[in-house]
Amino acid sequence: MEWLVWGGALVSVIGLVGLIWCIFRVAAARRQGLSDEELREAVRRVVPLNMGALGLSVIGLMMVVVGVFLA
Repeated sequence: MEWLVWGGALVSVIGLVGLIWCIFRVAAARRQGLSDEELREAVRRVVPLNMGALGLSVIGLMMVVVGVFLA
């Protein structure tokens, strides 16, 4: 079950990279000095990607835990 642990770690890292990308995207929007409505729209566009990246990271961590239990 070693492949499950390493595969889960890879999936989790991909999710983490997605989360970091979302943080930089929102920080860049804040630095642009947008109005409140424009900033809300920018954040609104990032939220689904943020939730997807978080879900991917959680699935990866679950894969790691299952792989450790089965090893």
